[in-house]
Amino acid sequence: MKLIGPFKQVVTLANLPLRGKLSDEQLEIIVDGGILINDNKIQKVGNYETLKSENQNIEIEAVEGEQIVLPAFVDSHTHICFGGNRANDFAMRNAGKTYLEIAESGGGIWSTVQHTRNASEDELLKTLLERIDFLISLGITTIEVKSGYGLDVENELKMLRIIKKAQEQTKATLVPTCLSAHLKPRDFEGSNEEYLQYILTEILPKVKEESLANRVDIFIEKSAFQPEESKKFLLKTKDLGFEITVHADQFTPGSSRIAVEVGAKSADHLEATIDEDIEFLAKSDTVATALPGASLGLGEKFTPARKLLDAGAIVAIASDWNPGSAPMGNLITQASILATFEKLTTAEVLAGMTFRSAFALGLEDRGRLAEGLKADFVSFKTNNFQNVLYNQGSMKAENVYIDGNKIK
Repeated sequence: MKLIGPFKQVVTLANLPLRGKLSDEQLEIIVDGGILINDNKIQKVGNYETLKSENQNIEIEAVEGEQIVLPAFVDSHTHICFGGNRANDFAMRNAGKTYLEIAESGGGIWSTVQHTRNASEDELLKTLLERIDFLISLGITTIEVKSGYGLDVENELKMLRIIKKAQEQTKATLVPTCLSAHLKPRDFEGSNEEYLQYILTEILPKVKEESLANRVDIFIEKSAFQPEESKKFLLKTKDLGFEITVHADQFTPGSSRIAVEVGAKSADHLEATIDEDIEFLAKSDTVATALPGASLGLGEKFTPARKLLDAGAIVAIASDWNPGSAPMGNLITQASILATFEKLTTAEVLAGMTFRSAFALGLEDRGRLAEGLKADFVSFKTNNFQNVLYNQGSMKAENVYIDGNKIK
């Protein structure tokens, strides 16, 4: 066993409910606390000196200076396996160009598809690992990673195999998701429905065969896939044994309702969600995932997180890190800004980046500092945990622990 501490504040997030609004008064804060580790899991959290006196002859890992500690963060929606760069898209969008104009000039998702297809496996793996390391430096130790820039059998499998290879080279937990239904590729001769059938018959059986992903995603939107064809596709993916998640209500409403109806683990984006669908989401176990990075990148309104929480929904916050609409990648900065615009409590933001995001990925063994859970946590050099969000991402993580071992 090993005791780590003392921390000026241990913010456990223990005993907080999975759904609905939270007040900061509900936070459990242990002053001068320590974390007792046994076999990569948390044995006990409590007063450091008490834990030290109760457990003789154990390893002590002393913390230098004043630090606070939080559960490590979970980023439940990213597109960080990609080739190329779309800085020109960002510049054109800010100069007033439309989505169609940007696409016609060689930008947009199809641009990233071409760059990703042309990139070597070594190049894609190298840049993916660099992005993973950046997220770890922020205190994020569980990361969902999507395919979706290959859009044919060869290249979708290439992406998912690279994500699998990256898992072998990082201590972070990667959760792969097959997003072959990102949009119909320009070089596919056939309708949207025919492309979705191609995914079902040609791509997903190979994904299952190689154990490359257990999750499937689809982008339901006017510019991608329509509601009815998407619903049929999602039900068929469930029949194949996959969990599902949905890019929902980004620009037009309605698809979050489909996500709930088919039993999706999460509905992500929701910037255009209408009040009646907020109520529908709130009565379900489908996690409502806010992606403030996309709102910042596109200059669009934020997910109505306040309304969702007040209605009783499970609200997670993720980065949507991708080369087009959300290039920042800094989840803490994005979540802090979302909190300002949506008037979210610190407890709601921290829950949204930890155990609520973990639940969206089907992981209930992390996101809190409590007995029996995975010993992933992050410390910051401050005497007040509120400073983490107050500094809007400019306060860097001091130490990051995975399975109770300091990796940064």
